[in-house]
Amino acid sequence: MTHRSTWWKTVLGIVLTLIMMFPVYWMINISFTGKASIRSGDLWPKDFTIDNYVRVLGDQLPYLGTSILVAFCCVILTLAIALPAAYALALLRCPGSGVLSFLLIVAQMIPAVVMSLGFYEIYNNLGLLDTLPGLVLADSTIAVPFAVMLLTSFMAGIPKSLLEAAEVDGATRTRRFFSIVIPLSRNSIVTVSLFAFLWSWSDFLFASTLDSGGGKMRPITMGLYNYIGAQTQEWGPMMATAVLASIPATILLVFAQKYVAAGVTAGAVKD
Repeated sequence: MTHRSTWWKTVLGIVLTLIMMFPVYWMINISFTGKASIRSGDLWPKDFTIDNYVRVLGDQLPYLGTSILVAFCCVILTLAIALPAAYALALLRCPGSGVLSFLLIVAQMIPAVVMSLGFYEIYNNLGLLDTLPGLVLADSTIAVPFAVMLLTSFMAGIPKSLLEAAEVDGATRTRRFFSIVIPLSRNSIVTVSLFAFLWSWSDFLFASTLDSGGGKMRPITMGLYNYIGAQTQEWGPMMATAVLASIPATILLVFAQKYVAAGVTAGAVKD
């Protein structure tokens, strides 16, 4: 009876998923379509070609490498700041932790465009425009508040008995942090790392604002604009670049999804 009454939900879910995935299919379709046939709007690439990918691999690999480097550096910096901060807020009960938690929420409410203008003024004075450290630091400002709050929520649920037992055995706070807290926080760490990577990977606002015009450290999101002109748009190479840029993020999502599912709900339910 239950099976008969819920079959329509499965069908509805499949239909909605297909609708949401259609733009992705269309992106792939256009990336394999010849320039002369793009405007025909065929549902499959009748004028099949791989020329768009050949061109993109020649043009966009430096930008792709920059995006990968920036994203991984952003993950490392985010974890380096968020892990000890969350440990202090959740388990050490440092003075002012409540105020700091509130400020983290406020920090997430600040529009990125406002932050980008402030970064531009500071970077212009320090000579950090169009540099790897500058872009990594800017992207990390989006990921760090979220990372600290998520990790704090999880670490607060770690049984105090584990830490007390380690303390009785002579483990210092630093030893407890590396030997107990970090291993137990694996799912949340993977979740935070994935979100930090995706935020950095998809960043366009900071990349475009903090670019001095030289284009030496442009990520793949800026590389897309090589195919957008004032009068014409090269849709084939543009879509091929989008497909290429989607591959690393897709691979990470596939392999990390079980950790993300556990990490997002971590700390939501406590005994």
